[in-house]
Amino acid sequence: MADIKFEIVKHLGQLSEASAKGWRKELNLVSWNGAKAKYDLRD
Repeated sequence: MADIKFEIVKHLGQLSEASAKGWRKELNLVSWNGAKAKYDLRD
């Protein structure tokens, strides 16, 4: 299985506080495997 590498280039903000599962929703600019950075929205 190939290694997946990522780098958070810029943290753009937190959109919600911790949910019932303990996660926060965040928007970041992320580079996956050295590629051009893309917006990443996830819990």
